[in-house]
Amino acid sequence: MEDMALYDLGEARTKMGSALFGMVAGPDGSANRARIHETPGPRWFGEDRPIRRVHADASMFVGGLRALLLQSLHPLAMAGVAEHSDYRGDPWGRLARTSTFLAVTTFGPADDAQSAVDRVRGIHRYIRGTAPDGRDYQASDPHLLEWVHIAEVDSFLRAHQLYGATPLDQRECDDYVADTARVASALGVLEPPRTTAQLAERIADYRPELQGTAAARDAARFLLLTPPLPLLARAPYSALAATAVAMLPWWARLPLRLPYLPPVEATVVRSTGRVLVSGIRWVMGSDRS
Repeated sequence: MEDMALYDLGEARTKMGSALFGMVAGPDGSANRARIHETPGPRWFGEDRPIRRVHADASMFVGGLRALLLQSLHPLAMAGVAEHSDYRGDPWGRLARTSTFLAVTTFGPADDAQSAVDRVRGIHRYIRGTAPDGRDYQASDPHLLEWVHIAEVDSFLRAHQLYGATPLDQRECDDYVADTARVASALGVLEPPRTTAQLAERIADYRPELQGTAAARDAARFLLLTPPLPLLARAPYSALAATAVAMLPWWARLPLRLPYLPPVEATVVRSTGRVLVSGIRWVMGSDRS
């Protein structure tokens, strides 16, 4: 009976891991992963670099959602997403494309990483328009690219430090920011931050430009409350959403009309977040096909 229980547990873990990986990486996820990790050749980042540790950890699930919420606060960046992104009609496809880009640039051969960057830059050239406030925008604008970049880096790093399996020390945190600067520069960001101090300064510099537009609040409601998920996944996702919101600073929550409850977040939400991320790490650890 004990052997049967262990077998059932292992089989369930494998099935859950495969399902979660398929949701995040898309139908071509296994083939992409094999190509990324098994193709020989030089990489942008060596195996000892912090970017590999951060981007391979289950805490990225929380950090990624936090990044989307934070990015939405720039009206021009949000206008581009609202007008040119099918995040409502195909949210999992968008997630798969983003996760594949992160995987290729972090772990893939250098030539593939550059090709991925070139494709994104090519797409950005055609994304332009006029925001509801009358200002023109274009996705290739280095200023907007930097906001998207620093919101991601800040979110991924914070999530890793709170929920990662092996948090970084201060030198490694700075090295992580420096690692990500290589990708940002390739995408067109001018002089991206290379230390955590510079990262904090850049975010502070952008704060006067940020606001909670109707599009940003609509995106937050969709991401947090109504994403297309099967019934069994809704409760874990709600915990994931609460964990991501709890990592946002107060000044980012007010414009999005999100709650701010520090005592609860420092105890209940953080404990729940640790259990959730550990569970994702356990499940994903079984999916090596």
